[in-house]
Amino acid sequence: MKTTIFETNFLIIFANNLLKTNTMYPEEMVNPMRAELTDAGFVNLYTSEDVENAIKNPGTTLVVVNSVCGCAARNARPGALMSLNGAKKPDQLITVFAGVDQEAVAAARQQMFPFPPSSPSMALFKDGELVHLLERHHIEGRPAELIAENLQDAYAEFC
Repeated sequence: MKTTIFETNFLIIFANNLLKTNTMYPEEMVNPMRAELTDAGFVNLYTSEDVENAIKNPGTTLVVVNSVCGCAARNARPGALMSLNGAKKPDQLITVFAGVDQEAVAAARQQMFPFPPSSPSMALFKDGELVHLLERHHIEGRPAELIAENLQDAYAEFC
């Protein structure tokens, strides 16, 4: 099988990035995907300590495990943003990026136990306790409006 120059260059950049940063994706690639959430008030967290402290805060916290996949772009991020247009919303909005923020993602997933790792995913915590979770299989193939409605129902109950 013959590879194109683009494919070869992509693989070289990808391999160099893994060696330098121990992340799957370069920052230049994920920054616009991060900005979709942070521009709407989400705080991007990078360390396990920051994630644990945010989740432990009194009140409600929405954690979005962001991802580069198509269902994150088409369903998860738009659904999370639409969910904030209702009457009730979480006290804190945080996000971590799968494949990039490894320490923070691991800490968030630890708080989501016993559910398996999933990206994208969205978890609602109340006073440090997991009260609602949308895993990838709840997100993939579902319209953003349905995801927003699901989250708004959780906000109505827990926020």
